[in-house]
Amino acid sequence: MKNIITISRQFGAGGSSVGQEVAKRLGFYYCDKDMIIRSALESGNLTADEVRYYDEKVPKEFGFGQSLFDFYNKPLDERLFRAQTEAIRKVAEKGNCVIVGRNANVILQEYDRTLHIFLAATEHFRVRRMMEKMPGMPEDKVLEKVRSVDRTRKKYCKHYTNTEFGNAAYYDMCLKTSTLGIDGCIDIICKAAEK
Repeated sequence: MKNIITISRQFGAGGSSVGQEVAKRLGFYYCDKDMIIRSALESGNLTADEVRYYDEKVPKEFGFGQSLFDFYNKPLDERLFRAQTEAIRKVAEKGNCVIVGRNANVILQEYDRTLHIFLAATEHFRVRRMMEKMPGMPEDKVLEKVRSVDRTRKKYCKHYTNTEFGNAAYYDMCLKTSTLGIDGCIDIICKAAEK
């Protein structure tokens, strides 16, 4: 049985909904962005304002001239990524978990008993889903947000992991929620995890 499941997703494809239900059905711990960031804050190296500002942003300066071993002199966003990586590894070491986002598939690529999932959906499906979650926001603004978050995730993934966000080579399974449905994806992931 796979007891560490990571879910990467396009914005609005339903990654959190799928992850929560998979965790519930399997009796696993659910871990998402908020929990990972909370754990990173608890490390004591970052403030809440710093985390909010730098979350999922690619640094303007990479800080290559700095010592690789001098954690405190690295740009803040590098420190945030390192803190999140440590938090993800701590959760994974306990097993029986579903981790959504934060490039967990790459961070945990060497771990045994993992199942790495990527969830995609058509842009139309994602915009409709997000309009339900953001009532009153005009469709063009929701579309802009969907595209913006996807671009940011791609850049973040490339910068920190040197991989391509959404490329099937980095996942065990890629599913399209707009085709298979949220419930269909949940069923497929649970069955795959149980094998």
